[in-house]
Amino acid sequence: MNTLTALFAASLIGLTASLVHARDLDQDEALRLRQRGVILPLEQLLQQALDRYPGAKLLEADLEEKHEVYIYEVELLTPSGVVREIALDAATGRLLKDKED
Repeated sequence: MNTLTALFAASLIGLTASLVHARDLDQDEALRLRQRGVILPLEQLLQQALDRYPGAKLLEADLEEKHEVYIYEVELLTPSGVVREIALDAATGRLLKDKED
């Protein structure tokens, strides 16, 4: 019975890992992508996110690669105290997600 449980757990972990295939990029890789014109400047897209919530404060910004798409994930604290999680396509600036966190 323990072997069956272990096999099930290993299968579940493998499935979860394949579904959440995302990788954080470091600042050096982000700079190279920006210099090659693959992604837009963070400042430009950060301003786009802040324009959605005037007076909001930046909490965090990350660049990730998910399924071969570069995504800026930005967390903002709105003036009303709500944390918003915004995802923007780093190559086009298209809004992918805007939800309360």
